[in-house]
Amino acid sequence: MLTKIPPVAPAALRTAWLVLGLVAIANFGNFYVYDTIGPIADLLQRLRGFTDTQIGMLNAIYSLPNVVLLLVGGVLVDRLGVGRMMFWTAAICFAGAILTAVAESFAGMAAGRLLFGIGAETFNIATLAAIVRFAPVGHPALAIGISLSLGRAGAFSVDMSPTWFAGAYAGGWQPPLVIAAAFAGVSLAMAYAYWRIERRQGPRLEAVPVAPVVAWTDLYRFGPAYWYLVALCALWYAVIYAFRSTFSIKYFQHAHGLDLATAGAINGYVFLAAIFATPFFGWLCDRIGRHAQLLALGSLLLPVAIATLAVGQSLGLGMVLIGVSYSLEPAVMWPFSARIVPAARYGTAVGLMWVAENGGIAGANLVAGRLNDHFGASAANPAGYEPMMTFFFVAATLGFLCALLLWRTVGRRAQQPA
Repeated sequence: MLTKIPPVAPAALRTAWLVLGLVAIANFGNFYVYDTIGPIADLLQRLRGFTDTQIGMLNAIYSLPNVVLLLVGGVLVDRLGVGRMMFWTAAICFAGAILTAVAESFAGMAAGRLLFGIGAETFNIATLAAIVRFAPVGHPALAIGISLSLGRAGAFSVDMSPTWFAGAYAGGWQPPLVIAAAFAGVSLAMAYAYWRIERRQGPRLEAVPVAPVVAWTDLYRFGPAYWYLVALCALWYAVIYAFRSTFSIKYFQHAHGLDLATAGAINGYVFLAAIFATPFFGWLCDRIGRHAQLLALGSLLLPVAIATLAVGQSLGLGMVLIGVSYSLEPAVMWPFSARIVPAARYGTAVGLMWVAENGGIAGANLVAGRLNDHFGASAANPAGYEPMMTFFFVAATLGFLCALLLWRTVGRRAQQPA
């Protein structure tokens, strides 16, 4: 049955669109900086002698501190305010992007990625909370979908950057990172603009109760549906980011003989699909509900896509399937999380989900890199990438099983008498 959407006041709608625009541009910069490692992975290996383990570490080290810090970050968003945390974490991201671009050693680049990671994931919690707070009543999934869609244009731009900024890539590994640092500066400016709007609108916003302290026992009271969602989040994001953002372009170059520009363009199909499909799935979720069923569908597409890519019959189709999955899962997952946890603990609950997500991403990057090095994956030995692809397929399948358990749990709860 369709959900009736209540009318929205014009002033609230104007503010919501303004916030959506600012947050989307801020997310554009954040996504761009994160995904810069994938297109330069082959350059780092050829020009600087980096191993796949080191390349994987440049993205894994982004995630590693957040296994501990993200839960604290979620609490800080609840306690210190969305705008303040968005601005200061964007500033940390900007500093990390600059350090990564100017560093002349692997240790320096890793330190820059570490600093960027410390800021970026708490920044993501803050942007999500901003959208949830300003979204018109009845439209949260659509608002999140639009924000993610426009923000992910940043990741698509990275994939296309070898074509758009061919001169920068011809200059080596460093110029593309300088471009990324410039986008991080734009993200910082947008975060400051949002903070100013929040300060002006603050007295008129609907109050959200915030717990005075963190009661860690509350984590055990979120219920099994939440924990299945956490497991799905960790496994699904681990496969998406470790493959698409770190190794996919290099895999296409070595295992399928593509040049850098073509490999980047095919990798961009993920976000090209997501740019258009994410708002649609957000709208659909708002209209029909069925969060668990939609999550199961989205998670099923991921192992199917990995299998398609491993066989190599249609790389474009495989990446489009990942793009549809990447459009559907976040558009449903984050508004669904707001339905199954208390409002006062939303930042904490999302922070814990991102802890699991970052643990999964860090582990998947390190495992994939080690597998490639151990089996000698290279252009001369394309078969060496097969263990990595098998690992991604198994992890994606486990995520789908978690989605089925979530669907079953939600269904049982709905059948219980009130």
